[in-house]
Amino acid sequence: MTVTVTVTAPDQPVRTGAALRIRGLRRTFGSAVALDGLDLDVAPGELLALLGPSGCGKTTALRVLAGFERPDEGRVLLDGEDIVPVPADRRDTAMVFQSYSLFPHLTAADNVAFGLRMRKVRTAERRARAGELLELVGLSGHGDRFPHQLSGGQQQRVALARALALRPRLLLLDEPLSALDARVRLTLREEIRRLQLELGITTVFVTHDQEEALSMADRVAVMNGGRLEQCASPTELYERPATGFVAEFIGTMNRVPGRAGGDGLVEVLGVRLPVEGPGGTGNVQVLLRPEALEVTAGGTARVTRTAFHGATTRLRITLPDGTDVTADVPTHGAAELTAGAAVSVRPRQRPALLAAWDGAA
Repeated sequence: MTVTVTVTAPDQPVRTGAALRIRGLRRTFGSAVALDGLDLDVAPGELLALLGPSGCGKTTALRVLAGFERPDEGRVLLDGEDIVPVPADRRDTAMVFQSYSLFPHLTAADNVAFGLRMRKVRTAERRARAGELLELVGLSGHGDRFPHQLSGGQQQRVALARALALRPRLLLLDEPLSALDARVRLTLREEIRRLQLELGITTVFVTHDQEEALSMADRVAVMNGGRLEQCASPTELYERPATGFVAEFIGTMNRVPGRAGGDGLVEVLGVRLPVEGPGGTGNVQVLLRPEALEVTAGGTARVTRTAFHGATTRLRITLPDGTDVTADVPTHGAAELTAGAAVSVRPRQRPALLAAWDGAA
């Protein structure tokens, strides 16, 4: 869903973001194919996350958008203009890196104002805008500090303010939180989302962290082998994955043997369920989320491990045929479901996915 917000930062014009269209991007490195005909649309003011395993092409795609890589084929249209031939420093884009990339000999305020100085903006205006942006990212009063005097989270806020100083049409974030500890990551990702919404800036965010992508983005583009598997809202990716890869990559998924009758139903763990998406016949692998499994005390399966997750407890269970599954149950009802306990497992009545619908083994 596209979000357009008209609240602005001090001295910032109302912006609704730029429209981004990626068409047929292909990039190879020798025999390795990093991007294989990538097509994507990003709406004005939208935050799109690129997510996928290492080597899927997400960082290469971001570098092409920034102008640091030139594609072998394809176009990148920013408000209808193909920016592939445009040099990186003239694209009206800004990038925030994982490593912060602050100048160690400059103060926080001078780091923020660096791009403005390169554009010959007057000193008084540079200082005023740097102060406003430091206040925007929660660093008012830190402008005279050098990078070594700031924490990792504060340095990343300075890097973000520096990127925003040039008022880019497109903001690019390259795993900007991966070098931070968990608590700071959580705080800063909320801050980045708040700023992105306030400024209405179109943003493309590369991350390997699923929780980060699903909690921050309007939509998530899942990539695999240089291709787009699915681009959808976090809810749709989780509940209605388009391919077996997406189903098993997003969140936790169990594979349980079942038998499909070709009538749109599959029998698994003694229960007949409707099939979501393309079906099959004969022996199949059924994909079931941990919360889709109902566990009760007594039976022929056995709990092998438990993990407390607050309101839920995650159980690792070995079924009678030797299949291991993961189930999430309410913690208040898990007192008897300890390691070694005999249990029964059955799927809840909801549509099931078949692993074989896209050729998965």
